[in-house]
Parts: sequence; C-alpha cells; structure tokens
Amino acid sequence: MKQTNYHLFDFLDFDPDLQVNESLWKAYKPTAVEVVEGEIHITVPFQKQQLAADMAADTTTAPVNHTLRLRAYGDQILRLQLSAEDIAPRETSEMLDIAPTLQREPLTANLLDNVWQFHDTKGVLRGELNLREAEIDFWSDLQPAPQSTIDLTLYPDGKHSKPVRLSAYDHFSPPRYDALPLAYCEKEGKPERATLSFECKADECFVGTGERFTKMDLAGHTFQLKNQDGQGVNNRRAYKNIPFYLSSRMYGVFYHTSDYCKLSLADHSTRSVQFLADGAEVDAFLIGGATPERILYNYRSLTGFPTLPPLWSFGIWMSRMTYFSADEVEDICARLRREHYPCDVIHLDTGWFRTDWLCEWKFNPERFPDPKGFLTRLKDDGYRVSLWQLPYVAQGAEQIDEAKANRYIAPLTKEQERSEGSNFSTLDYAGTIDFTYPKATEWYKGLLKELLDMGVVCIKTDFGENIHMDADYYGMKPEQLNNLYALLYQKAAYEITKEVTGDGIVWARAAWAGCQRYPLHWGGDSASTWDGMAGSIKGGLHFGLSGFGFWSHDVPGFHSLPNFMNSPLDEKVYVRWSQFGVFTSHMRYHGSFKREPWHYPAIAPIVKRWWKLRYRLMPYIMEEAKVATETGYPMLRALMMHHPEDRTVWHIDDEYYFGSQFLVAPVMNDEGVRDIYLPEGQWVDFFTGERHAGGRWLRDVEVPLERMPVFVREGAQIALYPDEEVECTDQMDLAKAEILTIDNTFHGFKF
Repeated sequence: MKQTNYHLFDFLDFDPDLQVNESLWKAYKPTAVEVVEGEIHITVPFQKQQLAADMAADTTTAPVNHTLRLRAYGDQILRLQLSAEDIAPRETSEMLDIAPTLQREPLTANLLDNVWQFHDTKGVLRGELNLREAEIDFWSDLQPAPQSTIDLTLYPDGKHSKPVRLSAYDHFSPPRYDALPLAYCEKEGKPERATLSFECKADECFVGTGERFTKMDLAGHTFQLKNQDGQGVNNRRAYKNIPFYLSSRMYGVFYHTSDYCKLSLADHSTRSVQFLADGAEVDAFLIGGATPERILYNYRSLTGFPTLPPLWSFGIWMSRMTYFSADEVEDICARLRREHYPCDVIHLDTGWFRTDWLCEWKFNPERFPDPKGFLTRLKDDGYRVSLWQLPYVAQGAEQIDEAKANRYIAPLTKEQERSEGSNFSTLDYAGTIDFTYPKATEWYKGLLKELLDMGVVCIKTDFGENIHMDADYYGMKPEQLNNLYALLYQKAAYEITKEVTGDGIVWARAAWAGCQRYPLHWGGDSASTWDGMAGSIKGGLHFGLSGFGFWSHDVPGFHSLPNFMNSPLDEKVYVRWSQFGVFTSHMRYHGSFKREPWHYPAIAPIVKRWWKLRYRLMPYIMEEAKVATETGYPMLRALMMHHPEDRTVWHIDDEYYFGSQFLVAPVMNDEGVRDIYLPEGQWVDFFTGERHAGGRWLRDVEVPLERMPVFVREGAQIALYPDEEVECTDQMDLAKAEILTIDNTFHGFKF
C-alpha cells in the first residue's frame, strides 16, 4: 500500500522517497495587473518549496514571476491560462472548433479598496482579485503564518450566486496543504506538472469527464484522464476520457490539453476540485449557463457541435465478431428479410481480411471473391455495409514495407516488448499510423477510399486508445498524442467517408475533447450481463454530459461470462438490452458469438416487436437527432439535464430521457422488478396509459419481460411512422409521419 495521504505525493505525484531532483513552485499574491488588448494579465510570483511532505517556502531561492491571463469569450465563458514556460495561449488546436458567433469580449480592470475587479463591455463583473490581507486576531505562534497565496474569484456568466474561486486556503495547518490554487513542478530543472484547484461546496455534485462507468454523482472520485482500452464497462479504465466536468452549481470547466491528466472531484480534498496535467501549462475554460444544456451548448461552441448522421444509421445494425464470408452474410441478410426483421446495416468485423484480425484493408479474395458485387447486391436489398479495421499495421501486413519506408507508421525508437494493438490477437503490431504526418493521413484515407468506392458506407474506427509510446511521431511527443490520437484518427476516416459517400459517419470507440464532431461512438466491450448493461447506461449518460450527441452500445453486450467467447447468452438480458437499445440514438447487435434473434426462438417474437417499434419511432428519432446537433442536448439525457433543481436526479443513473419526450427506465435484473423515480409533473405510461403524479418514487414496479417502463408527459406530441411493414429506412417516407398526442383519449401505445 503506497498511499501516503500527503498532497505532495498522492496528488502531485512527487517521489515519496524524495530521491528525485524535483521541486514544487507555489503561486503567491499577485504583484501587478494590466490590461493587454482586452485581456487581463496578472503577474504572479511563484515561490519554490522545500522538498518535504509538509510544505514550506525555500527562502534561499528567489521567486519567479509568471503571467496569468484572463480572457472572456462572449458573456458566458472565461479562459484562464498560465504557462510555467511563459508560452502564450494557443489560439487554435485540434480540440478547438470555436463557433463564429463566439467572439472575444474585452475586459477592463479597476482597483477598488485593494480588490481588482474585471468587467466586460456591458459592465458585468466577471472576476475579482482580492489583494487584501487576511484578518488576524493574534493568539499564538505555535504554527507558522500561512504562505502568501492568490485569491481569485471568477464569474463565468456574471452570476455572482455561483462564484468559481481558486482554492486559496485549502489546508489544515499552514504546512499541511490539501489543495493548491495554482502551482507547478520542476524536474531536473524543467517545468512540468501544472495544477489548478477550485473551491467546491459540501453538497456539490459533478458529472461528465467522459464515458464514466460509475455513479451519476462523481464527487469523491479521482480520475486519471488517460485513454486506454477499457476492457469492459465495469472498471476505472476508460476508452473515452474528456477533460470537462459539469457542476450542480451550474458551471463547467474544460481543460484545454491533451496531456495525461488527473482530476479530483472533491476527493483528495472535499473542499476542492483539483486538476493536474503532465504539461507545464494551465489552460482552463470556465463555462457558465443557466442550465446544464446551456453549459454544454457553450462547451460545444468551443470544441464543436456533432454533425447529423444519416437516416439509415438510426436503423438496426446486425453484427457479430465475426462474419467470415459473403455467403454467410448474404444468408443472414436473406433470412432477416424473409422473416421480416427490419434492418439497415450489416457490419463485418475482424474476419473479412485474408487472415482474421490481420488488417490490410482488403477483402479476402477467396471468401469475398466479388466484393463490389457483394456490396451492390446488399445495397439493392436495403443493406449498407460497415467494416472493422484499426490504426495499427501488423508485421505481416501487405502494407508493412510501404508504411515503414514512407514513415506512414511512426518509427519505433526501440524494439517493442509486447503488442500495442489488440487484446484479442497475437499479431505483432509493428507500428501506429502517424496522423500527425499529413502524408500518412492521406495514405490512410486512400486505403479507405478504395473500400468506400466499392460501396462500403461506414468504417469502424476501432481502438485508438493506445499508441506505440516508444515511437517518433512527426508532429508531437507520444505523451501529448496518446489522448489526442482518437480525434486525428476519427477525423481522417470521417472526412474521407463524407467525401466519397456524402454521409459523415464513423463507428468509433476511443474519444477525447472534440471527437463529438465526428459521430458516432459506441460504448466498447461490455459483458453480456446485468452489470454490463448497467455500466453501459452509466457510461452513455456521462458521455452525453461530456459534449457528445450520439452514442451506442453492443446489444446484448459484447462478451460472455465466465467464458469470454463461449458462455451462452441469458435470454432475459437479450430482451431487456434490446428494449433499452430501441430508446438510444443508435442500435447495433454485436458480440463474441451469435447475435441474430432466431437463435433464441423463445424470445425472438418479443425482439421482433421491439425492432418494429424502433422503426415506428424513426420520425421522432430524426427530430431529436437534429436537436442534438444544434443545442447542448445529447439524445440520451441524464434526468438532471431537465431537472437540475431536483437534488434526487443528480444521483440517478439507471433512468434517462430519450430525446425530450420519453422517460425510460430499463429493467436490469432477472426478477423484472425495479423502483422508478418520476420527476415533477404528470406522467403517462406510454404502453399502458396509466397516469402518475411526479415528484415521487414508484416502488417495486413489476414489469413483464415483453414490456419496459417508458413514460411521457401529459400533453406530449410524438411523431410516429404509420403502422406499415417496412424492412429498412429506404422504404420509409418520413413525410408520412403522424402525430400522437398524449391527451385524455390516450390509453397506451400498442405495438
């Protein structure tokens, strides 16, 4: 057990034995303020600390001044930036996609009674720097006087009822700090590891930070923001880390970095939110807004809005790991049509290559002898085809010599001890495609273009959470690239797909800030169990609270237990996960073995009914999808997005809104019983018509296997497709949509 319960070691990552040549520099009281082209520049002295568990100034070393910059974007966003190497803020980055409507707002500075006040052009107070001495009523010198500090309070949207204040005084005794407002570390004389902390309240809740597989309120957690293969949805690992959180006090923070980071949400100290990045820079956007939706809208205004996936993508996707031949696929497609299971997409996973898992971006010529004809035949029958691949080139791949010779894969700086590619394959992945090198990106796009020209419509941009760390990348160090890699990878696949097919779409697993611009993302390799389903829902809700509009998951879970590939599916899990899937933005069946419903004849009729319901909901789904591209709303919404004033919903992670109208409460147990929370208002059970007053719990609700609790508000209007037999979205004319009004004549929707 190596935890020390000292801030220096457990959060700031200093060597517990103090044997490394490193030092801590702590921010002191600012000495000057000036306005430079509408930006506030604050001169902050940093004092070196003695190398010890308890902090004390090293007075043998003179302070070093650095500039803390404060900038406003519009009337709801502030940017706080300081570099220990005195580097100015980056005006552009791959993460930023600042909306044209979001203009810089000049700030002014006025000193009043030893407090600097920062106003925008409308006269709204956006920040205060307190230079007053703390009040003292001297009684004892048992403890030393506290060190000087920076006392800065910010009002991102000018609302003084929700100040965001740096944690100036989070300590027990002056030497025993639990958080630092602003500091950085030096190692071997070089600045690194910058930290920034904000005060938090005792009852404050936090959400977001990426696809988090834990409870709704993240208070009391510390997260490592380092993308890695999650290997399931029930652990601390995460495919999708997003350096953004949203607070119940109605503000958000986006840390503009791709460095490995640590984020403590009232964990290392219950008084502070603390951020630590491996780089020597703090660059934080503080985001205001009256509601969670507005905060997320403002975050998207900085990092980009999701684009609208095509209609066909909202239909059913059928897949497994994996189909191995054109004959196998065509037999499955024919049976889907013959038995009237509506379906739009067939996904081919790892088995369409010459060798399973050996990604060469080419069809196996024996098992897929006529790929263009194969794709054309499927398209004529209403099916699109999606293909799996990954961003690593295997040692035995056809392209390996070309990739090495032209530097399309980053050259390794030393021989790898293990594969950096996949946990499911023994292939030697010789290198990572270097998307920081423009020629490598174009080469990769060329590989995809050949497939897209044949008729493929979507590329599954699998993996990308890990890269070869012992490699020389063209544009940046691997430590800065690892988190950002998903963005560059998905952008390349999205752009060439859009260029060739006209439809902007990928099917991606990893993510970082900005990836929401390139939908869509799915939740990774969940277990086909109740806990796998529960973890998936939690991940999807936090992901939607991290700026993403669209999200999917493997129905009914990816792998089985206890035998990863071979344990049989629980048919109740299959049904309940299918019901949940109908009410998510995208719905793909995928997993380690058979997923087609006819393999489970006892439940197949139930599943078919829910598939048909999915297609009847298509007009509503498309309406809500468009909303998700223009606002801060995701399609899958945690209850607190609509009821932020309701303290209960900040702790509910097994119910959600699907769009604006449906409140969904999936069943996740063998017994078919669950508690359901209904927020304020009048609610109607969508399938039975039963009325309920909100603001209360419905306890021990029994739900038969063929049903799932779904509620709508009294008076809601829902666009539905007519009750016609359709096999795919190509057969649908959404202009035929009918409006269902939930009024006193409504007695439940029958399907």
